[in-house]
Amino acid sequence: MTEIKFAWSVLGGDPALAERVTSVVREGALAARLPVRRLARACVGACALAAAELGAQRAGLTEVPGALVDDGAVAAAFHSERLLQVDGRAPVAFAPLSRFWQTADGWVRTHANYPHHRARLLRALDLPDGASVEEVAARLAERPALEVEETVYGAGGLAVALRTPKEWAAHEQAAEVAARPLVERERLDSTHARVLTPLAPEASPLLPAAGLRVLDLTRVLAGPVATRTLALLGAEVLRVDAPQLPELADQHADTGFGKRSATLDLTADRDTFEKLLASADVVVTGYRPGALDRFGLSPEALAERRPGLVVAQVSAWGAYGSWGGRRGFDSLVQVATGIAVTEGSAGQPGALPAQALDHGTGYLLAAAVLRAVTEQSHDGGGRLVRLALARTAHWLTDGIPADQAGNAAPYEGPDAWLAETDGPLGRLRHARPPVSFAGGPAGWARPPVPWGSDPARWA
Repeated sequence: MTEIKFAWSVLGGDPALAERVTSVVREGALAARLPVRRLARACVGACALAAAELGAQRAGLTEVPGALVDDGAVAAAFHSERLLQVDGRAPVAFAPLSRFWQTADGWVRTHANYPHHRARLLRALDLPDGASVEEVAARLAERPALEVEETVYGAGGLAVALRTPKEWAAHEQAAEVAARPLVERERLDSTHARVLTPLAPEASPLLPAAGLRVLDLTRVLAGPVATRTLALLGAEVLRVDAPQLPELADQHADTGFGKRSATLDLTADRDTFEKLLASADVVVTGYRPGALDRFGLSPEALAERRPGLVVAQVSAWGAYGSWGGRRGFDSLVQVATGIAVTEGSAGQPGALPAQALDHGTGYLLAAAVLRAVTEQSHDGGGRLVRLALARTAHWLTDGIPADQAGNAAPYEGPDAWLAETDGPLGRLRHARPPVSFAGGPAGWARPPVPWGSDPARWA
């Protein structure tokens, strides 16, 4: 429970409420050298408690409902993008050029799932668009890992050199990350947000986020996990994407439960965005720091136009330091921070059993939004909450004790925590939500919809 208490404390929660969380420990779930299961349990448990706390406050309950976090449900949810099936078809995983590569002096990992990232990677390596895996491997084998990292980054692509934990600890960005709290929380203004309608104490299910309008400006994977969780809890979530940057279909299906999906050109149709913002309660962003500022979407600019707003941001490396403006994904953060070395063997880099940095950070981000809304009910004021995958990685590698032997329930795989749902995308097999508290929802109110298929307006 120590990790749940810690997560709850960095969210600003009442320490006494941490006792309201009950854990079901299952040996073998999310097995790894690092304490991944404990991190995952803490992130989901803290999110469930934040939901229960807000639900109790809005329903006028005298006691916060008990929250339950089951390692089996958490493990399934942390593999959700891998477990998804659409009409029986398994999901498309990493693209051929998203992988580890040997270099002249070590290893790099690239991320090229999106077509534009693939094109930039090949351009940085002076290779044609149709270059094969073998051609890329040969080119990378000629170059030092750090040179590849800087060259590809300079071209707008994604490649990170493999570092040991000691090498990352000596990096200036690691020092910047370690100096920040796991969850950064700030006041944006002192304006009282609109008062949410009280919930009936006997409401079934109890939906703590009912009535909240959430503008979702995120992409894979942590941000969409956070907004998917807010949708589970009753929020009206509208995901908005640039029309020229379609989301990967399977990733969109996995993280799209409970949401609507629209496209909007922020340059050509700014009036529509401003109308959305004018009645939004929460804006969640998942682009690299500064990427949206040129559109007037910095937290301060958003709060100036919509006082009382909750702004939630997630990034790979943090909104600070020499890497603050870099793109990044979970797999790349694992490589930079030494996790891939720790989880590797026989001279080969490894990986966590799931994209745990993404998923864990996503549930913490949702929890931070829920706690911000709870705090607003007491003293008003816009809020800014920030998380970074690299800071979650620091917690995993340096802040969570190893698992202790003890009583544990059996874990026989994810099947007990999977469900099937019909919708516009077909018949989906998917992971059930792991966020659970007494009286809360057991599933999403609506299935995912095709990318960009909704109008850019609130329902």
